[in-house]
Amino acid sequence: MPDTDIGSSIATDLTNAVQDFSIPFEETDGALGDGETTWQDEDWNENLGFYKKVPELKSAIDTKANWTIGAGFEADPATEMLLGTMRGNGKDSFNSILKNQIKVKTLTGDSYAEIITDKDGNLINLKPISPDTIKSVQNSKGMFIRYEQVSRTKDKKPLVFQPEQIFHLSRERIADEIHGTSVIPAVKEIILMRNEAMTDWKRVLHRNVDPMWVYHLDTDDTSEIAVFKSKMDAARGKGENMYVPKGVVVPELISTATNSSLNPLTWISQLNDYFFQVVNVPQIIMGNAKEFTDASGKIVYLSYEQSVKAEQLYIEEQVLNQLNLEIKLTFPASLQNELVSDTPGMELEEEAQESAAQPNDTTSELEGKQ
Repeated sequence: MPDTDIGSSIATDLTNAVQDFSIPFEETDGALGDGETTWQDEDWNENLGFYKKVPELKSAIDTKANWTIGAGFEADPATEMLLGTMRGNGKDSFNSILKNQIKVKTLTGDSYAEIITDKDGNLINLKPISPDTIKSVQNSKGMFIRYEQVSRTKDKKPLVFQPEQIFHLSRERIADEIHGTSVIPAVKEIILMRNEAMTDWKRVLHRNVDPMWVYHLDTDDTSEIAVFKSKMDAARGKGENMYVPKGVVVPELISTATNSSLNPLTWISQLNDYFFQVVNVPQIIMGNAKEFTDASGKIVYLSYEQSVKAEQLYIEEQVLNQLNLEIKLTFPASLQNELVSDTPGMELEEEAQESAAQPNDTTSELEGKQ
């Protein structure tokens, strides 16, 4: 008989069983030393996969680009005529080129387009370039000195561009980094957790619609079991009934009782809300107005408006700095004036101003008394 003395019990050491959450240190990859500093995007293929396979991410990036371009651009007649002739790869327009550049820089941090000029140095076209083929080169002072387009064909020398030959946009570049910041690292875990929860829930729904059965067979003959299995699987696959001798087969339904497991729908919804906060595209902008009052919806819209206008300002500045062209991107629709008119007390103030005595009011009253 074993020794059951309670004094012989021991405690476990769970000191390292649960790791504390921590954030790893990051360093910028700006120019260091006396030589050249190069950088080339190595995450483009993965980021592009996220864009094409995750619908909410694609929709958010597309929406931000559409709102930034708005209804197009305004410029003087000469600039409009010049930009109106740009065709990119042959089927583009200046608006679609800019929209493409905005999407790419949001997705992977940087976007590039070749600045094509005529023999007199006049701008005639912008041709988008895949970011994974461009190597940025800076000198020891952190200034761009050239770009190298690496060929996907082996043993082929890279094509060298001077800084003024590449239209380069960066997203949220920080400190002295040579490149911009992709949106993917910030939302990657959210996307993975959300899709894992949705996959789990999909399996639960399948089991509820098509539950699992256990059949207790009154035999251990493998050949008889195989025959029964074949018949039962065929019957279930066609949605037909199965009839067996009494007592030979005892079926048992494997099911999960209601509320006996965690419901992931709330968790999925929270991850969804968190995702749109991180990508800075409110769900109401995407056409989802759930749980939004009219007042809160206007505040969310106004907040998003400031973000879009900041992006438009950046694009306008880069077009002026790199292409020497002045444009003005239009904003789709502003609610700022409407929000000001909806401010509490504004109506009373307007009424007071309208009913305020005018200079001739006093004169009229005096004339009446006389």
